[in-house]
This record gives sequence, C-alpha cells and structure tokens, in this order.
Amino acid sequence: MTIFTGSNFDRSGLPGWCYFSDELFDLESEELFRKHWQFVCHENEILEPGSYATINIVNERGLVVRGHDCKIRAFHNLCRHRGSRVVADQKGRCSKAIVCPYHGWSYNFDGSLRGVPNRDTFSGVNFHNLGLIPLEMEIWNGFVFVKFKKSNQPSLSCVLEKFNTEIAPFNIDKMIPVEGSEWSEILDANWKSVRDVDNEGYHVRQAHPSLFDLYGRNYVDEPYENGTSRSLGKFNDAPSKKWSVRGYRDILKKYNWLSLNKVQRNSWLYVGVFPNLVFGFYPESVIYYYEFPLSATKTVQKGGVLRHADETREMKAARYLSGRIDRDTGKEDQMLVVWASEATKSSAFTKIILSDLEFGVKTYHDHLRRVMPVLNLINPPVKGQLHIKNDQMLDA
Repeated sequence: MTIFTGSNFDRSGLPGWCYFSDELFDLESEELFRKHWQFVCHENEILEPGSYATINIVNERGLVVRGHDCKIRAFHNLCRHRGSRVVADQKGRCSKAIVCPYHGWSYNFDGSLRGVPNRDTFSGVNFHNLGLIPLEMEIWNGFVFVKFKKSNQPSLSCVLEKFNTEIAPFNIDKMIPVEGSEWSEILDANWKSVRDVDNEGYHVRQAHPSLFDLYGRNYVDEPYENGTSRSLGKFNDAPSKKWSVRGYRDILKKYNWLSLNKVQRNSWLYVGVFPNLVFGFYPESVIYYYEFPLSATKTVQKGGVLRHADETREMKAARYLSGRIDRDTGKEDQMLVVWASEATKSSAFTKIILSDLEFGVKTYHDHLRRVMPVLNLINPPVKGQLHIKNDQMLDA
C-alpha cells in the first residue's frame, strides 16, 4: 500500500454537516451529477435497432437507443407532449418506434417526432422541432456515458486516456454483460460515505477477511488526480485461508486466457472516475459499480459484471469465485458506510482524522472542494445561503 509518510497535508476530512445537508444535496445534484459524465450501460447491451437503456438520477431521466443505422444516440427520456417517460423500463427494445405510453406520441430511433394521435386538435402547434431532446453522449471502450447539462468538463476519453495502454489486453469493448449480474441496493447513508470507504485500503485488514486473504498488504492506493484514481491489489503468495480465494488463485495459476502480463494475471486493478464510478479489471472479468443520491441521507448503489464472449469453463469458474469475494466485500462495506454516515449527526462527532494510508480520501475530498468550495467551511452557511456562499467562494 502506498504510504505518504510524513506528508504535509490537512488530515481533516469533510465536516460532518456535509453528510446530511439538504441544501448541499441540491448543489451536488446540479454541480456533480448533472454536469459530470454519468455511466448508463455497455454498448453490447443494446445491440439491436430499437434496443435501449435508461438512467434515472437526481430528477433527470436519460435514454440511449441504437438506431436503424446502428448508431447509439442519447436523449432525455421525456415526451415533448406532457413530459411522460417515453420508455418505462431500465432496458428493453422498441420494435418500430419509441411510443409514449401516456398519449401515444411516437418518435423514430434518431429522436425525430414520428406521429401524433389527433394531430389536428393541436391548432397552431409547430411539430417540426418537437423531437426528443438530445443529451451529450460519449462511449469509452464500449461504456456509454451521458451528461445532462453543459459544463466545462473535459472529454471522458481525455480523462481516461492514461489507462488505455494498461487496460488494452482486456478488450472490454468486445465483452458482454453477464445476464443477471446487475445489482442495486438502497442505503440509509450519504453517497459520499460510500466514496470515503472505497477510496482507501486502510480498512481491508480489519473489515474484509477475503480481500485481505487475496492480496493482503500488497495493495497500492494512488491519489485522485485530474478526475481519476488507480488502485492495484497484487495477489498474496501466502497460503489462502478462504476456500473461495484458494480456488480462485489455483485456477488463475493454471490458465492464462488473455494476453495479460504477469502483474495483470495476478492482481485486481481498480480505476475510479470522479465523482461516483469505479471499474474493476480482473483477469477473467470486468466489474463496475457506482452510486448516486436519492436524498441527503439515502443513496442508491448499482453495479454489474462483464465477461468475455468466448468464456471457457475455467473463466466462468474464476468469475464465480471472484464474484463471491466481491459480494462478501460489498456487504461488509455497506455496513461501514451506514455506520460512518450516521455518525456525522452525533453530538460527539467532531471531524474525520486521516492517516497517510487514507490519502486517497483526502485527494477525493480536494476534488469535491474545488467544485464546491463551500465544503471548506467547518459549519454550514445560514439556511438558504449555501448556493450564494458557494458562488462567492468560487469567484474569490
């Protein structure tokens, strides 16, 4: 694990009020979740014309759909008539057109308006510009992202370019989603508490027996820089106590199904993407997980797994075992997230104190402070003034 011994940095984390403020939730919704890239799906989930995937986050509804020309496009999932969702499911396929379930307005897969029932009753309405409203979209190695509002955020390809060489052997653009692997959990916690747990490996020895058995102290956390982080867990050489870890490492020792180097064959690589997404690159699979707030004190966590199209029995067995390790770890982390989040409301809570081993948390908090400098305040602004104060601090 990277240790920033003697590092001269402020060891205080974000103040407690940041974890339950309704006004801050509104600011985060605007500045982080509407103006930063948000993950929707992998392009191989929507292979056929008319197939789609949706995203619902901080009162925004998005839709990505593959057209008859095989291109993927992104739109607000919002009918131009009365604002209904034009598709209701998380994923699915429309046969010939996107038809709003409310009044039957229909749209082509390129977003253009196709049909309006009883069009003659809309006297004076110009239907020419009433197609679905487009969203900014970008695809990185097969992963589809959207952005709900214009901002100065750089291209996702530029942000993640530094990882391209390292992850190239995984061929993730050719991977396919594992059916039934998608999961979703609602936590009674602030979303930042999830990031706080995930951005450091200091707790692994105590809280994650299986992970510690897998890579022990051979874990390197790199700080958040320019919107991304990197962590690497190299597998332990010591005998495994957990049967799932023992079986997993035994399979990996016998088979090398990708053009991976020695480190890639014997480690888990994590790539964090600000503000709320993590990719995990494993020898046999790729995972992803992310979270977003429902309120200041309630969070949705989601994730899924990709496999190789030519997956062998050995690869599938390895994926099953790594999945067991991940599920145990996820449950353990969720408990810690809830405990840490609820503590911020306690009269005994003063502040977070960070170790050198938690430098990833500090640098993540720095990213948040740059977007929302109001987070530097020990106490919250006067009620109703948080947005104003934040704007003033940005202009200072």
